[in-house]
Amino acid sequence: MRLRPKSSLAQDTGWLLLGQGLGYGLRLVYFIVIARLLGVLQYGIVVGAFALVNLVAEHGRLGTGMVLLRYVSPDPKRFGPYWANTLVVTGVMSGALIVILRLVAPHLIDPASASIIVLTAVGSCFFEQITISATQAFQAFQQMRVAAIFNQMTALARTVAAVSMLFVLHHSSARQWVLASAFASATVTVIAVITVTTRLGWPQFTPYLVWRHAGEGAEYAFASSTTSAYNDLDKTMLSHYGMSAANGIYGMAYRIIEMGTAPLASLQLAAHPRLFQLAADGFEGPVTLGRRLLRHGFLASAATALCMFAFAPLIPLVVGRGFGEGVSALRWLCLIPVFRSVHWTTGGVLTAIGLQRYRTLTQITAVILNFGLNLWLIPQFGWRGAAWASLATDGMLGVLNWGVLEWSAGNQGKWGCKKLQIPA
Repeated sequence: MRLRPKSSLAQDTGWLLLGQGLGYGLRLVYFIVIARLLGVLQYGIVVGAFALVNLVAEHGRLGTGMVLLRYVSPDPKRFGPYWANTLVVTGVMSGALIVILRLVAPHLIDPASASIIVLTAVGSCFFEQITISATQAFQAFQQMRVAAIFNQMTALARTVAAVSMLFVLHHSSARQWVLASAFASATVTVIAVITVTTRLGWPQFTPYLVWRHAGEGAEYAFASSTTSAYNDLDKTMLSHYGMSAANGIYGMAYRIIEMGTAPLASLQLAAHPRLFQLAADGFEGPVTLGRRLLRHGFLASAATALCMFAFAPLIPLVVGRGFGEGVSALRWLCLIPVFRSVHWTTGGVLTAIGLQRYRTLTQITAVILNFGLNLWLIPQFGWRGAAWASLATDGMLGVLNWGVLEWSAGNQGKWGCKKLQIPA
């Protein structure tokens, strides 16, 4: 199998970093506009609804995007059936999730957030998941320029919608915003599906693929949902306890943390196809590449953490005095990108070399820890308790993933990962 030259990884990362950089700017504008459009209370209501939806949104595509990326990256001729598999599974699963969320939301989050759960779920469980899968399709073909564009199109559409609403309405309710957000997500999804089909190929419906890869896809989805769980459990629980204003403050700081991981996310997106290709020829390649990526990601994330700590006092000047406590929230959370540089990179290598189950186990452990800490700390300390729980969870996950990778690297013969077998 012919791999692209090593320099292509830097080029791919550059394209994705450019896209992430533009997305960073878009998210910054989006964040400022939304904060001023909604205010701290309405923003907290939106955060509560999105947090609950995000706990299960990854199951909307049941891991089919990662399945496509894994099997199409080594052999692009397989694209048609895997793209069809993605569309069918996402349509069925997302519909079921929307119904389930409508039924359970009133029992899990505050009434105001529960009232907008259907609109939120339609945008995140269906439309956004299709768009993410389209991005992964271009990753599989290593067309990173296009992937970078689609990776940020939803953010662009939502930013345009938010700016338009600020100029026209000046102030918006949570319901008005989630309706506009769902419409923006739908527009991007239509464009994404048309572009993938015209540039990469038509879907070729092959029903047996659904059953062949259902278990593997479920593993990917479960792993991704556990990531969402320890990222969003705290916001869901803040909403459950009726702390919408605190949720607005904490959600705002967490949004900045997510923007701060843009360079690391670019590196991860660019590395995934290469890790899968290297894994097809043996164990050593992806482990070596992962260790190199870990060094670069750790340094970039440490610099990001220092910048966020230093510039945190600008928050109330930019988004309004109502978010003044966000200074403390951001300073508590600023180490999270450093921890993520470890567990994202090592976790990506574990997935590529066929040890997804072990990665899933570490993530389940993280979810259990996060839930227990939040259950103990949030009622007593509000958003500060949520911040302490997040730091402990991401830090522990970094240690676990790194330990599992080093242990498995020393016992590669035992795992039988000498060569990844790609079925027809």
